[in-house]
Amino acid sequence: MARQAAGAESRIFYGWFVVAAAFAITFIGFGCAYTFSSFLEPLEHEFGASRGSVSLVFSLAGFLYFGLGIVSGPLADRFGSRPLAVIGMVLVGLGLALASAARSLVEVYAAYSLGVGLGVGCAYVPAIGAVQRWFVRRRGFASGIAVSGIGVGTLAMPPLASFLIASLGWRSAYLALGALALVLGGGMALLIENDPQRRGLHPDGDGLPQAGRPQAAGATVAEAIRSPRFISLYAACLICSFGVFVPFVHLVPFARDHGITASWAALLLSVIGIGSTAGRFLLGGLADSMGRERSLVLMFVGMALALAIWAVSGNVWSLAAFAFVYGVFYGGWVAILPAVVMDYFGGRNVSGIIGVLYTSVAFGTLIGPSAAGYAFDLSHSYELAIVASAATNVVAAVVVILASRSARRAAEPFFEG
Repeated sequence: MARQAAGAESRIFYGWFVVAAAFAITFIGFGCAYTFSSFLEPLEHEFGASRGSVSLVFSLAGFLYFGLGIVSGPLADRFGSRPLAVIGMVLVGLGLALASAARSLVEVYAAYSLGVGLGVGCAYVPAIGAVQRWFVRRRGFASGIAVSGIGVGTLAMPPLASFLIASLGWRSAYLALGALALVLGGGMALLIENDPQRRGLHPDGDGLPQAGRPQAAGATVAEAIRSPRFISLYAACLICSFGVFVPFVHLVPFARDHGITASWAALLLSVIGIGSTAGRFLLGGLADSMGRERSLVLMFVGMALALAIWAVSGNVWSLAAFAFVYGVFYGGWVAILPAVVMDYFGGRNVSGIIGVLYTSVAFGTLIGPSAAGYAFDLSHSYELAIVASAATNVVAAVVVILASRSARRAAEPFFEG
């Protein structure tokens, strides 16, 4: 009772500390991952490798950090999110440190892909799943803040990586990033708490639980993944993910191919980060009022339109415009998606369901960026990769629209928010 009273009287609802921890985890984990574009050219030169083979390093890591959610999500539902988040940040740090000592591209695959991939995969879904349980009314906003760490990481980390590479070399740069992941990421992960009830609290800091929608209620993982709504959402995320992460790997080399200096090219990734941060803060909260499912469709359409800007860009200012617009809608997609899952299926197994859903993103990430690299090796152009990336987002939007109409007619017995 004393713990409950202390929690109830606390000036700051502990859910916001969970959001802050998730923000730090996404900032460190994805920030380190998205510095890869800055390392692409040094790795090409160091190991005499093609752009496609070097791009595969990022694709393998992306496959692991999204695909591992199918394991880490259910583990978090059962054992709590904190231990998985801490282990994940330690793995990111160790992976980057080992990559700094790699003597071949295969060793980079092993160190970076396994370390960063497994590390982010352990931490990301459990941290984001924990946030969903702490909020109902402001779930989209809270989720947006939590995943805005990805945007801020994309803003801050690539210029930092470029500075470290220029000053110390790519090996020392990886070592420094690894130390940051261990200290800051691992420390903040200790603040993660799986459920407000463990602190005698209720979602949103209310004195009473939400009437008619207990936080522990919801579908089992098996029920969810068999539902038409989940299948359509999985298909949409799989299709769009073939193109979503192509800019994170290939925007910097694209800019360099168009005569833009390395420092300005790296800043383009930061512009994606600026847009992404804005999208996560603004669009996550806006989705709470205009409907999260409808907002998800708008994110797919927005990413497609932004990629169309990239297709006709050739100077730093047009590329910056693309990067910002793309970042806004990409950030909104990442913020809204977990909240849509919670709306559909409830909170009892939300981490496990999100984990299964993110395997779709894993397969798209594995194929998309590396395929774009190999397409460039064959044609010396990114035109086909960019157009295909835009098309995948259009198809994803159509899938969600059709599935939503079908679900309304069938009146599926899952939560809708």
